[in-house]
Amino acid sequence: MRKPGKVTTIDLWNGREIPRLGMGCWAIGGPFYAGDVPLGWGEVDDGESIRAIHRAADLGIRFFDTASNYGAGHSEKIVGKAIGNRDDIVIATKFGFATDEQSKQATGAFADPTFIRRSAETSLQRLRRERLDLLQFHLNDFPPEASDEVFETLEALRTEGKIDAFGWSTDYPDRASRHAAREGFVSVQHTMNVFEAVPEMIDVIEKNRLISINRGPLAMGLLSGKFTAEKQVGAKDVRGASLDWMVYFKDGKIAPEFAARLDAVRSLLTADGRTLTQGALAWLWARSSRTLPIPGFRTVAQVEENVGALQKGPLPDELMDRIDAELANL
Repeated sequence: MRKPGKVTTIDLWNGREIPRLGMGCWAIGGPFYAGDVPLGWGEVDDGESIRAIHRAADLGIRFFDTASNYGAGHSEKIVGKAIGNRDDIVIATKFGFATDEQSKQATGAFADPTFIRRSAETSLQRLRRERLDLLQFHLNDFPPEASDEVFETLEALRTEGKIDAFGWSTDYPDRASRHAAREGFVSVQHTMNVFEAVPEMIDVIEKNRLISINRGPLAMGLLSGKFTAEKQVGAKDVRGASLDWMVYFKDGKIAPEFAARLDAVRSLLTADGRTLTQGALAWLWARSSRTLPIPGFRTVAQVEENVGALQKGPLPDELMDRIDAELANL
């Protein structure tokens, strides 16, 4: 059952009502690597990134999501420079993956209390914040039973006033539900888009009244409409890497099975004057009243297109049914 709820706003854990759209800041971190494997989205223009953040804020966006490892800390620094300690904007960040700022290399994954506290302090400094609005555990498949100590540490940080709330960036419903009853656990960040409806995760989120922070809402750019079958991503782009979870792109090009799915629903997503990007965001809003998509951006133009989706709101039920039917037939 679809529950669009408020068309363009969502209530946060702190009682604040914000537009039902955030901005994902992975891409603006620039290149970083695991050995020779790229983990970023290529080179960036920091000036354009800051202009894009300012434009998003001017257009009413009040939620930005980053992580301590994006660009080996560079994303947090850019967000901090652009936003600083503005109390009208919520900044969410993540911990768990360590990186070296100088070499831009990933150095491991950690979840012990000492690492969590050190990472939180580093994020506070980079983001220029007095308190982290939302701190999220970034290790997707971390063992559930071992995660208890992680969230006990987050509870302690919340009691100490270092963070306002916390959540888990995970695609596993059992992990999301394990900590849903903890005071201060307010959100799950997970993959969700037209091609991945994740009903089990949405069921957990709706039952526990959590916020569904949707990463990959545009299927890593596939739903932007900017890729043709022959277009290749850059050498420093994570979409060209041979990673198990990189399903939308293969060898730097659109994966054929997803190209077919896109062709099946393109005209439906672009109905009523929406761009493909706007239709993909509108699909998420129609799927559940708890969704908060965080499309990535690198330019002012991308921000403006993303925000433009709010003007039209969720897709109507008739279009949602037709999209479901088209995808079911593939």
